[in-house]
Amino acid sequence: MKIESLLDDLRTLRDRGALGTVDARQDLGDPGALGGLRDLGDPTGADGDERARAEAVLALLTERADDVVPALLAGVADARSTATLQPVIRILALIGPPAFDAVLAAWRRGNVKDWAAGRLLGAFDERCADRYAELATDSARGASGNGFAGLVRLRTDSDAGLRALVECYAGRRPAPYKADDYALMTHEAYRTRLRALRRDPAASPRIRRGAMAALVAGGGADGLDARDRAAIERLIRVKIVGETPSAPSPQLSGWWLAVPGASYEGLFDALDLHHRRPITCATGVEAAGRDIQVSVPGGDGAVQTVGRVFVTPELDGWRLVFGPYDLLIGEGWADMVETVERVSRHCAQAQLFFVDDAGGSDVWFVAEEGCVIRQYAAESDPEWEGDPLPWETLAVDDPDFDPEYDDAPPNAGTAGARTACGHLSVDPDLVGSGTETRGHGWLALTSPHAGHGAFPGILSI
Repeated sequence: MKIESLLDDLRTLRDRGALGTVDARQDLGDPGALGGLRDLGDPTGADGDERARAEAVLALLTERADDVVPALLAGVADARSTATLQPVIRILALIGPPAFDAVLAAWRRGNVKDWAAGRLLGAFDERCADRYAELATDSARGASGNGFAGLVRLRTDSDAGLRALVECYAGRRPAPYKADDYALMTHEAYRTRLRALRRDPAASPRIRRGAMAALVAGGGADGLDARDRAAIERLIRVKIVGETPSAPSPQLSGWWLAVPGASYEGLFDALDLHHRRPITCATGVEAAGRDIQVSVPGGDGAVQTVGRVFVTPELDGWRLVFGPYDLLIGEGWADMVETVERVSRHCAQAQLFFVDDAGGSDVWFVAEEGCVIRQYAAESDPEWEGDPLPWETLAVDDPDFDPEYDDAPPNAGTAGARTACGHLSVDPDLVGSGTETRGHGWLALTSPHAGHGAFPGILSI
């Protein structure tokens, strides 16, 4: 009996409701597209009830997986889309663990492309949960990511899954695909055991480090006990002293505020920031802009978005502010003007920069004592407002400007945000070892209804 006949049997039995393992809404695909498989033999005689025949068909597929699966994979070796793989994916799902092993072996031999392996290894059910956990510990990040993807899809919280999570974070390489999602999903289930492992004297330092990282990845600093939280705070204070300053890069897209270092304290009130704490630049760069949903106390189930805001150390006399744009600024042009003017009332001066290469946005403002004195917005009409500042090069003074043919307002300059920031305050892309630094950075929140520990995920210190 050829595989085509087996698939015909599976379709018939599915349609009659005898094969409960195949969803009636699914199409097993065109058997002719599965490639030339050799004769597998007839698994049953002509007699027997349909359920028994269904079980026999599945048993044959499983028994002959070493023959069936390579032939199936060979039939889709040149596949270029997930749709082409669907018939094979459904047969692999029926076979179960032996098919998992065969697909993995074929991938490691190079007989299956990386993208296809991810699709094919996503076919399996709870019978392969421990195989996914073992794959998650693979030293290759691609393989490990497919393992965690399976654990997340199956929502597995087994001992093997916990070991895989600890092993993943015990190394010093970046976490593979879906590892952070798995840590977040299983945090409540694993937290007690991870804390115990963190304090287990029999565990190696490497494993204890992995347990700590898994706790932070899934539950933030709130996942740690008081002893570990205090240790992290001490480490931050030590790192601050000798760090090289850095700032988020605005390349391609970005926004930031700049205020004088001498009067920066006013920005916390101006932006309604809460729970500020000392932080290294490395942590601030990673944390800026992230947000979470939290319940509002007494809000009858209402939730609020809370974001993190990074205020840099004083850099060449200025403090820069990075964070979630929607929460700190708003949406429209009027929100930008109102924000920079409000911050300038609290800090004597404020500058706002916004760049988006894909969208064509290039905007900068300078405000003093609550009033914008100079602004530029590409593609606006007019582009330039306010009197030119002393450092500016004006369009009418450009050597290539011909007053007979060219037209420009007398206050039109030539500098966009990426040039203006270097003249007005600090260019974030040039912050580094040559930048004069005072004080330390701050990490603050946009709402009082959450603490820093509520944000999951590992940050560099």
